[in-house]
Amino acid sequence: MKRFILGKQALIVAATAALLGGCQVIPKGPTASAPAPEPTTSAPAPEPSATALPSGDTERHRVALLVPMSGGNANVGQSIANATTMAILDTNANNLRITTYDTAGGARNAARRAINDGNMLILGPLLAENVPQVLAEARPAEVPLISFSNDSSVAGPDAFVMGHLPSQSIARSVGYARSKGARNFSILAPEGQYGRQAEASLAAALRSSGGGLISTERYTRGNTSIVSAAQRLRQAGGYDAVLIADNARLATQAAGVLKPSGQGSTQIIGTELWSGEGSITRVSALRGAIFSSVSDARFKRFTESYQNRFGGQPFRIATLGYDAVLLALRVAQDWRVGRTFPVSALRDDGGFLGLDGAFRFERNGEVERAMEVREVRDGSIVILEAAPQRFGD
Repeated sequence: MKRFILGKQALIVAATAALLGGCQVIPKGPTASAPAPEPTTSAPAPEPSATALPSGDTERHRVALLVPMSGGNANVGQSIANATTMAILDTNANNLRITTYDTAGGARNAARRAINDGNMLILGPLLAENVPQVLAEARPAEVPLISFSNDSSVAGPDAFVMGHLPSQSIARSVGYARSKGARNFSILAPEGQYGRQAEASLAAALRSSGGGLISTERYTRGNTSIVSAAQRLRQAGGYDAVLIADNARLATQAAGVLKPSGQGSTQIIGTELWSGEGSITRVSALRGAIFSSVSDARFKRFTESYQNRFGGQPFRIATLGYDAVLLALRVAQDWRVGRTFPVSALRDDGGFLGLDGAFRFERNGEVERAMEVREVRDGSIVILEAAPQRFGD
């Protein structure tokens, strides 16, 4: 694996992100209190506006944004759409036209409209289950997509997964725990795709680091079965570290069994789902727990800028929309208008830099991100190891 070094051109585009102050499939986040009107097209302007796609527009690259703009996930989709508009405005880009298509009425239909409109790149969809539907239309047209999903199983040569992958969060945390002496690991994993990914990720991390997997306990989300699973795990014993592969609310329930009142030497490990969850700092059983995530160094300024424009807070996943635009702009430097999108540019070993830090795509379409290790303390989250600025060999 080549060393990660940002090239001069990448730094030029990424500088915009720096100026800002920088799971389930949909990470939890706040709902925007006053979302902007649905943006049909994003273009350089003092404020976002909805306009029709001009048939004679031959000076800009056409990029489609496929997200839910109605239905149960509309607020998430709107937040991502707003973030892409911000990226266009912040960079004063005049060579990129982003048109939003609502996937709530059918992802394949949205993809078909996007292809028929001449878009050469698709940003989205949000849900992993929609990726095959979009590919059914995009692949014959040789239009690649960059999905906001965090499900690596849908990645492929023309389907790039940009979400924060649990596998990388787990690997980073396990590596840190091993460096501090942890040897025997157990896992509490929910039934379903996320739980299966977490189990496979822990097993892979332990094969790499040399630790041992002692036991696995599974449970059904939505009830107290995680408590029963934690009780079974505690009764079996034999571990010095436990991965709780779930959100803050359920992790709190399990930790109360594994480390009542914070007593004991068990190292609790969380996942990227804990990022932004301030409630974990008020739980005594989670004091000393660790988890890994992308850096939030630029997120605060992004949130402030977002609030000034749209009157509400963004979902945490909205940064993916912003960074996807930066990525498209970077590639557009060597991409001729009207030509097929140069997919090979997304596999640049030099990588890219965005609001969420350094990232690059592997050959299999999965994103590789630089992550930091955090620790839960009484009333705060502290960074134990900062996210690297470059990828090692």
